[in-house]
Formats: sequence, C-alpha cells, structure tokens
Amino acid sequence: MARTEILPGQAGEAGKPGRIDALYRLHAPDALRLAYLLTGDATLAEDLAQEAFVRAFGRFQHVRNPESFWWYLRRTVVNLSRSHWRHRKAERAYLARQRTTEPSVQPDVGARDRMRRALLHLRPEQRAAVVLRFYEDLTEAQTAEALGCPVGTVKSMVSRAMERLRTELGGED
Repeated sequence: MARTEILPGQAGEAGKPGRIDALYRLHAPDALRLAYLLTGDATLAEDLAQEAFVRAFGRFQHVRNPESFWWYLRRTVVNLSRSHWRHRKAERAYLARQRTTEPSVQPDVGARDRMRRALLHLRPEQRAAVVLRFYEDLTEAQTAEALGCPVGTVKSMVSRAMERLRTELGGED
C-alpha cells in the first residue's frame, strides 16, 4: 500500500488547500478502514481518522521524507486507537465498580461479526498487530515499524493473538 503520489518539491506545500485536499482524498479511505478495523465502530473510526489527519497535517512540514506521509498517518491512527482503548478500559473499570448487575450478552450473528467481536477481545496492541499484519497485509517488519516495536515482539503478539482467536472462534463453530 505504498503511496508515492507526493511529487518532489511539494513537501513544504502541505499548507496549500489543494495539496491538503489531494492528500486527504488519497489517504482517507485507507485511514478510515484501518481505524474501523482497529475499533469495530464506524463512527469512532471516522473520528479517529479525522483526528489523525489533523495531527498529520499539523506536523507535515517536519516530515523528512514526504513519501512517508501514509506511514506517519497510519502510526497516528494506531496510536489514537490505543489511546481510545486505554480511556475506555478505565471508564469500564469505573462503571464495573458502580454496577450491581451483570449485562446480558447478545448472540453473535455471522462469521464476520464473530471475527470482529473476537478481535475486540484482544488486547489493543495485539489487535493492532493482527489488523496491520493480516488486514493491511503488511510484512512483520512493516508492522513492527508501524507499531514502533521490534519484529520479535510483533511475532509474539500475533502468535498469541491468533491462538486466542482460534480458541474463541473454535468454540462457536
């Protein structure tokens, strides 16, 4: 998914309306898809993708290699997703302490929905590794770069995540 549509000499032109529009049109669908795969929520994915663009455009003039804009944007989406899940975990812990009854669980419908739900049960960093590795079709090295961790850590996270997905999905079929 390498994007190289930024022409030489245009790195400093990110502030121009036409350049921003072109970058947005080029990368928005991929950013939105990545955010959706990481969150499982279309509305939240739109918010995260928009926020990622705002942050990426704000720092674009500091990017040394303009062709790496998509990598910077992808990393921003992943980081915003992680942040969202950290906040949500804290909120849920607080609500769990306040709750007196357990919520009922809705039955899963369809293999796609079961997979999405199983992905959401993974730890955020495992989910990010699986989504980048298999849904974004990145190599282990590219996934490691996007997550900012060693390749061995990506291999370990993906292995553990896949085992957990097999366990969760295997009992339903």
